[in-house]
Amino acid sequence: MRYVIDPMTMADVPRVIEIERLAYPSTWPPSAYRKELQDNRWAHYIVLRDKHILDNGQTALVGPSEQEKPRKSRLFPLSLLPNRPAISNPVPELAAILGFAGLWLMVDEAHITTIAMHPEFRRLGLGEFLLVSLIDIAYEIGAKWVTLEVRVSNYPAQSLYRKYGFREAGVRHRYYSDNQEDALIMWTDEIHSTAYKEKFTELKSALFQSLADR
Repeated sequence: MRYVIDPMTMADVPRVIEIERLAYPSTWPPSAYRKELQDNRWAHYIVLRDKHILDNGQTALVGPSEQEKPRKSRLFPLSLLPNRPAISNPVPELAAILGFAGLWLMVDEAHITTIAMHPEFRRLGLGEFLLVSLIDIAYEIGAKWVTLEVRVSNYPAQSLYRKYGFREAGVRHRYYSDNQEDALIMWTDEIHSTAYKEKFTELKSALFQSLADR
């Protein structure tokens, strides 16, 4: 398959920040990601790479694109950062990163903290690939449930989450800092149940086939 998932490393942080600034006007500072990678034993972060860029030794410039709205972090305060030029001529290993995602293990819950795609590579099933990879990590680290927050107006994301068994469990009022919009709290059923595992395996296989056919 053209796309691969790797654990996020410290070397990836500049590209992660670059993509996050394109995806969200409110971002974590680079030091927050470095702290997560170095000090938070319960944090798991991944990057999605395009092997064609790696194999061909290409570099990619990131241009301005439509931005998504900011979200809150319960760990790090938001800092509104100005738009800045993209990193020019990054090495292929960084240019190949198209998106990233992360979660925290909180007792027996996998809490998805972020999923971000470069704007030029959305609607290709790659955000779904990141979500599937996070659920795989949840299995690996022994979580029983997966949970996240999503903007109440973000119907496409909600549709994707419901596809993977997330259901609305509550509301965090005035959760988003830009317009005080509410967030839906969504949870899966117990991911080790036979019903959930069978459905997840079916969806994952269909996604991988779709990505492989491109």
